[in-house]
Amino acid sequence: MNEANNLNDCRYATGVNYAQLLFPDFSLILCGYFLCRYTGLNRAVWQQAELLVYYFLFPVLLFHSIAKSPLDIQATSNFLLSGICMGLSGIALSYSLPYWPWIGPKINRRDHAASAQVGFRFNSFIALALVERLTGAEGLLLISVLIGFCVPMFNVGAVWPMARQGDSGFAKELIRNPLILATAGGLAFNLAGFRIPGVLDPSLSRIGAASLALGLMSAGAGMEIKALQTGKLLGTLVLTLKHLILPCVAWVLAQLFELNSLQSTVLMIFSALPTASTCYVLAARMGYNGAYVAGLVTASTLLGVLSLPFALGVLVDLKF
Repeated sequence: MNEANNLNDCRYATGVNYAQLLFPDFSLILCGYFLCRYTGLNRAVWQQAELLVYYFLFPVLLFHSIAKSPLDIQATSNFLLSGICMGLSGIALSYSLPYWPWIGPKINRRDHAASAQVGFRFNSFIALALVERLTGAEGLLLISVLIGFCVPMFNVGAVWPMARQGDSGFAKELIRNPLILATAGGLAFNLAGFRIPGVLDPSLSRIGAASLALGLMSAGAGMEIKALQTGKLLGTLVLTLKHLILPCVAWVLAQLFELNSLQSTVLMIFSALPTASTCYVLAARMGYNGAYVAGLVTASTLLGVLSLPFALGVLVDLKF
């Protein structure tokens, strides 16, 4: 049975059914985790796989998804605005944690600078895999365009606190980001009226499929569990924001912007995704506690098993 074509039949299913739909993708995450921990395919192997996905396979998928279909920015303007508003809300809430009464003084400012990004960034591998499975090509186009608009914003939001704390610049982190380059290129290609030659389409589609499977397994291989023992208050706040508050914010925005069924579903998926697996890479590269951020990424990946069914099975059908 084609799950993409049966999304509307599943919209009124229970959370258990959504969990069943999500299982194939999370099983790939678990597969990557166990392969990395218990076979000769260790972390060194998966670091190279991450580079392949991040710098080649995934950018090709983003470019192809955006460039291959006609794009009507005006028709999707409300959807894009709701996604951007949700992202800005996540950034603002993450930034605000050290200033909360009673709680703020207990938060380590340096750890917060490194981990604030966990509260609003998203795992693009999981995003594209789930949206493609649950909504098909039309939903894949929507999430690809939203990624194109949000990746630059989220990268600024992720780098700024650490750059401010560490007195380092962040412009170079943005201009060389392959996701920004691929999405900007795809948007320019599409809006200019160009089309991908038919002879290239099958190859690009296979590269995209490879990026989804390998990306999910790489996310599992990067999970770290032991590092969750420190900074429990900060970690709890950031993860609660990511997996409970943001889906609720997205639901409110879907009602305010009067999104249709498909747009609401894609926005709810976007809101409840695990955080980006590259959070810990960025934190470590900028001289922060990468192990702590890796622990939060692991916890977020696991919590996605709960937040995605919550967003899709509980919130998406509620109305004002």
